[in-house]
Amino acid sequence: MTPNEKSKQVIENYQRDEKMMILIYAQWCMNHGIDAWELYTEAYPEQKANDALQEALELTVPQNEAMEIADETLLQALQLFGNEDLAFAVQKKMEQRKGEHSN
Repeated sequence: MTPNEKSKQVIENYQRDEKMMILIYAQWCMNHGIDAWELYTEAYPEQKANDALQEALELTVPQNEAMEIADETLLQALQLFGNEDLAFAVQKKMEQRKGEHSN
């Protein structure tokens, strides 16, 4: 494999993994009745369009058909890809949800 082919493969792997992270985010939102677009816009108000998020939302399944996604898994995935602002917004939603369940 040439250095150029290796570089291309690394980029393709990163993009595939990034799409998986976005799908995890979208499905986590679906599982918890959270509007993924609204939360994303809260974290990144300057970004209006996100084709990858739209594609991920189209791939989500209803909550009753989905596997549980642990809060920690989502936070780790977001942070791994440098989505600190979104991870912060998600963390706030998690804290709100936990506060509602303790009442």
